[in-house]
Amino acid sequence: MKTLSAREYLGQLQELDTNINQDLERRDDMKINACSTGAIDYSAERVQTSPSGDSLCKAVTNYVAFNDEINAEIDRFSDAKEQIIKQIRGLHNARYSQVLFKVYVQFKSLKVASGEMGMSYQYVRNLHKKALTRFEETYDDLHYLT
Repeated sequence: MKTLSAREYLGQLQELDTNINQDLERRDDMKINACSTGAIDYSAERVQTSPSGDSLCKAVTNYVAFNDEINAEIDRFSDAKEQIIKQIRGLHNARYSQVLFKVYVQFKSLKVASGEMGMSYQYVRNLHKKALTRFEETYDDLHYLT
């Protein structure tokens, strides 16, 4: 397995969150498509057609299967989030934990984090860099979570 930098490792949460949100949008589109029955043109001459299968049934089945995949993805995200939170807290440094939590768990920018922490942006930027270095020193086997 490839070893990641602390920034790459911790940044996986935001990537997972984005993927879940995209999948939720896709699921909503699937639901709309499954619920649209289409129109029947009664003015056209009727001809016998061969059964092409129940497209509604297939659409609903695909929707349910995709929804199950999303739920599994959400479970993996929750597990990864808990693991990262424990690792951040395992640094045993309140300021490091605070900045890493705000940036990588709450997905806040350093500028927003500095405002919430009541510290200058430059100080929080340096603190963030030191926290990432400490994270890499503490956890040497950083790899992809999923």
